[in-house]
Amino acid sequence: MKKISYILSAAAIAMAGLTSCTLDAINYTEKDTSNFPLTSEDADQALAGIYQNLNVPNATPQCSFYYVAQLAGDDALGGGGENDMLMQAEDLMMVSTDNMTQQFWIDRYAGINRANSLLDGINNISLAESQKNQIAGEAKFLRAFFYYELSSMYGNVPLVITSSAAQPVQPTAAELWGQILQDLYEAASTMPAQRLTNGHVDKYTASAMLARAWLYYTGMYCNGEDLADLVSTNYSPLTSVTLPNGETLTKQQVITLVDEAVNNSGYSLVPDFRNLWAYTNRFTVEDFDYTKGQGLKWVEDDNAINPESMFAVKFNKQASWSTTIGYANGYALHFGVRGTAVFPFGAGWGAGPVAMNLVNDWKNTEPNDKRRDATIQDMSKLSGFALGGGGDYMQESGFYGMKLSPVEANAVKDDGTPYVSVCFENLMYPGGWDVAGAENMQLNNIHDMVLIRFADLLLMQSELKEDVTGINKVRERAGLPAINGYSLQALQNERRWELAMEGIRWNDIRRWHIAADALDKQQGIDIYNKGVATTNTPHGGGYKARYNATAGFQKIPENQVALSEGGIVQNPGWEGADTQYTGW
Repeated sequence: MKKISYILSAAAIAMAGLTSCTLDAINYTEKDTSNFPLTSEDADQALAGIYQNLNVPNATPQCSFYYVAQLAGDDALGGGGENDMLMQAEDLMMVSTDNMTQQFWIDRYAGINRANSLLDGINNISLAESQKNQIAGEAKFLRAFFYYELSSMYGNVPLVITSSAAQPVQPTAAELWGQILQDLYEAASTMPAQRLTNGHVDKYTASAMLARAWLYYTGMYCNGEDLADLVSTNYSPLTSVTLPNGETLTKQQVITLVDEAVNNSGYSLVPDFRNLWAYTNRFTVEDFDYTKGQGLKWVEDDNAINPESMFAVKFNKQASWSTTIGYANGYALHFGVRGTAVFPFGAGWGAGPVAMNLVNDWKNTEPNDKRRDATIQDMSKLSGFALGGGGDYMQESGFYGMKLSPVEANAVKDDGTPYVSVCFENLMYPGGWDVAGAENMQLNNIHDMVLIRFADLLLMQSELKEDVTGINKVRERAGLPAINGYSLQALQNERRWELAMEGIRWNDIRRWHIAADALDKQQGIDIYNKGVATTNTPHGGGYKARYNATAGFQKIPENQVALSEGGIVQNPGWEGADTQYTGW
């Protein structure tokens, strides 16, 4: 009998979720593998515990893979204030402290432990085969997603697929990614063929995540696992992968599942790209010069279901300092306008200012793409904006990403007098906060953070099949002409424009083996530090040198290396004093 623990200590590194006890000392008040899960209600509780882990990193978003992927890529800089060295360090592929991202390591291993516990105990439950497949598929998807993020961030992290205690040992990349792909393939192959709109993962979402993991692993590791292989500019993706169960997963098998998801899932593109983003909500859209008078309507207005959202982190109005701030969208806060709100975009910490190389590349390559103005706000066009973000804004470009930003609305009090720009979520969603006197810029942002969109699936389908069908569907939505023949460059451009500022680009440029040169374009671009014009200068040898030294993998938190007692080896490129970022 083994007791299930949902709380993970850093020292355990998710290995001690179950601890032994004697047969004659059953604790009837605690859940263990002999008495939990036994019913479908138990399974629902356990599954809810795994999903809850999606929200946990929102309490410290700056430590997460999604945050690193936004800042480390070539389309955004670090930003933040003069003392926000973690933001700038992540952009520069350096560290402000040796354990600066440790909380994410701990959080995600807690989620993995929960998934392992449910999968270990699921055969205890008397369920219909389809229901068991659905529950197991969701648990496998979430475990694979957590490992996808950890492995993308740190490389060869300890692989644990049982809730029994074990000494942490680093696997090879082939072993680790083989498990990720096996979990996703099994989920996509066995879950019932039905689209879910209740916030749960369905088989089609598993197929989309399988495609994302497949493209990353078969591209990033196509030359081998050594550092020189990972930073090589040779790109010749693998076409088959051996899974831990001994079976071979082929590119064609992935394509078959992706085709099924595209053709039969019921997910679809939102007709107008702008309606995907919260600034078109009904309380804001007619007061924003960019959107007013155009008949736009946010796809989530009136609690409607977004037909393009395949996988998203949901938030709610229960966030508080006494429970968890992870129920609020901490990413919106961090990527908000530094200093003060500038309608319709709310105030925040100023992370991830858009890099001018993205603005220039987009204008030069696709000048008529309406997605650009729907994605990037030229702040000089907004009334009340001033450079400097209150006097300490670093790496400011004058351009903000609009997709993640907090959004405000003009509201009217009961007596007919106006409020000064409140967070629109107070108006949009029923219950919870009252608009009057309850504004909290750190807790009020609760619009979804969409992690997989149907548009991404269409582009992955085109990449896997090397045809233009998916590309042209996405281009048609953007009002752009179709392209006649597939090319990798066309695919790369389309993914960059469509998915800009959504945390996708970082792994794309790594797996295509173009990261070093792409990142180097940030060096020397125009920025403002504390409102003063300057240029983005190199640190630690510069973007290209840091990428070639690390392949984009973060420093494994030193505490975790020490706790593993030799089981974890630090990533290359983090041994010198020049990896420490001490400020601009």
